[in-house]
Amino acid sequence: MTELNNSELIRLSAAQLAVKLAAREVTSVEVTQAYLDRIADVDGQVNAFLHVNAEEALAVAAEVDAIRAAGGAEAEELHELAGVPIAVKDLIVTIGQPTTAGSKILEGWHSPYDATVIKKLRAAKMPILGKTNLDEFAMGSSTEHSAYGPTRNPWDLDRIPGGSGGGSAAAVAAFEAPLALGTDTGGSIRQPGAVTGTVGMKPTYGAVSRYGAIAMASSLDQIGPVSRTVLDSALLQEVIGGHDPFDSTSLTDPFDTLVAAAKTGNVKGMKIGIVKELHGEGYQAGVENRFNESLELLKEAGAEIVEVSCPNFKYALGAYYLIMPSEVSSNLAKFDGVRYGLRVLPKDGPMTIERVMGATRAAGFGDEVKRRIILGTYALSAGYYDAYYGSAQKVRTLIQRDFDAAFAQADVLISPTAPTTAFRLGEKLDDPLAMYLNDVATIPANMAGIPGLSLPGGLADEDGLPVGIQLLAPAREDARLYRVGAVLESLLEEKWGGPLLAQAPELKNAALGTASNSAGGSN
Repeated sequence: MTELNNSELIRLSAAQLAVKLAAREVTSVEVTQAYLDRIADVDGQVNAFLHVNAEEALAVAAEVDAIRAAGGAEAEELHELAGVPIAVKDLIVTIGQPTTAGSKILEGWHSPYDATVIKKLRAAKMPILGKTNLDEFAMGSSTEHSAYGPTRNPWDLDRIPGGSGGGSAAAVAAFEAPLALGTDTGGSIRQPGAVTGTVGMKPTYGAVSRYGAIAMASSLDQIGPVSRTVLDSALLQEVIGGHDPFDSTSLTDPFDTLVAAAKTGNVKGMKIGIVKELHGEGYQAGVENRFNESLELLKEAGAEIVEVSCPNFKYALGAYYLIMPSEVSSNLAKFDGVRYGLRVLPKDGPMTIERVMGATRAAGFGDEVKRRIILGTYALSAGYYDAYYGSAQKVRTLIQRDFDAAFAQADVLISPTAPTTAFRLGEKLDDPLAMYLNDVATIPANMAGIPGLSLPGGLADEDGLPVGIQLLAPAREDARLYRVGAVLESLLEEKWGGPLLAQAPELKNAALGTASNSAGGSN
């Protein structure tokens, strides 16, 4: 039915695919199979997927095609993204597929229920291609802490794809999926987006239900879209967003103007604030150059550029790494070898619950997870709670006040998404503090619960790798981010002569030593 070959199909945006599917210029089965073929071709090198869901994805695609072929009211009621495939971060529970959270402690575990966002994807009849790799329980900035091997950056297979959601970002960047879901606790959608040349959106806290997302730090976690364009992210957020009675933090606000905002295309008269504390010293020269170019483009488009100061942002990283591990130590207590998941019995001595729990957690958790549980438990312990966790929460309030003051001066804030481009695999594994610094620009948004969007800002001069530009807006103003993001995206693509991912080098069949799992495998 289609005159496009597989290589052309997989390079269309989700919005472009939706138009062709609705016009029946291409079938969902053709599109879904094209992506499954791509996964089979390249995921042995990238390791973006932990599980591939081919049979179910093709069945959903065939159902969509049959509805469209039959016509009538049912065809007219199909969602705009019906038939467009999607990948899902393996932290979000799904019936019929394993959910591992990137950890040996949940290896092979199948959830008895679907997360709310999965129910919404199914209702929209979007074929789910599979589950993507991540740092174990979303703890990391490089996807090197997965129990199932690291994911590699499609731009350079020797480099990290960001974290914790490097699998989702790499899948989109490598044309293994047009869309993906991620989770963002301190930048885990936006930072991978920055280093892979994709778009990553962290919605306002509560705008998308977290029910069914395995909790890392409940007051910080947020599910959001990963895509190749700003419009695609807006389309996906409208699918997955909305109030959910199963999530006590879910907002009742309507978020149904996101797509319209992404199509508005005007920043004239808007004030865009440069956050003084989120660029300059410590940021790679190539990152700064692309950031400054973006500012000039926005200025030429009629926006007013102002500088704002958020002095308490310098404490955000330290406060985050007290609040987050404290919540981790509580949330991960349920993985005890008793109720579900891995169970390891002690080799000798009495068979008590405490000893089974100790043996299970020692074998099932990786080093980074253990590190954060220990740190969080210490911060919450008697005698230290007020000095550490309590003080960090006070800093969180100061950061929220900084944002309030900044948004009194500007409609949207802007900064680089990450201080550097993708670093090499293994480069920072032995230095956790250096690894944590990659999230310095993204963490404040999670501390305040506001929305943040990262979009490709070009390629760094030093290494030719992607740079991300981050936009921040007040809580509940997700539409404002899509409006400004779509304008900046258009201006940048005009400057580059097309989408940034069109400049990505094609993956080579390089010898990668002990590389990744083969595509289609199930962990």
